[in-house]
Amino acid sequence: MHLEWARPGVLRATAHAFEFAALVAAARVVAESAPPDIPQEALAQLRHVLHDYDAQALRLREAAPPNGDA
Repeated sequence: MHLEWARPGVLRATAHAFEFAALVAAARVVAESAPPDIPQEALAQLRHVLHDYDAQALRLREAAPPNGDA
């Protein structure tokens, strides 16, 4: 995994699919079964991020792969 600053407050991440999948899976576990001491605002932000991820993942599934294979 590689992280770099794109601009202040914005990171650019380059990761293998399995690395990103692990992060998303962990986020889903927390969003679905968070302990009671996690602030509701933090859970709402996490759920929003997961919603955005799901929308972008759908967009990628509908797009042609980068190598042109269908």
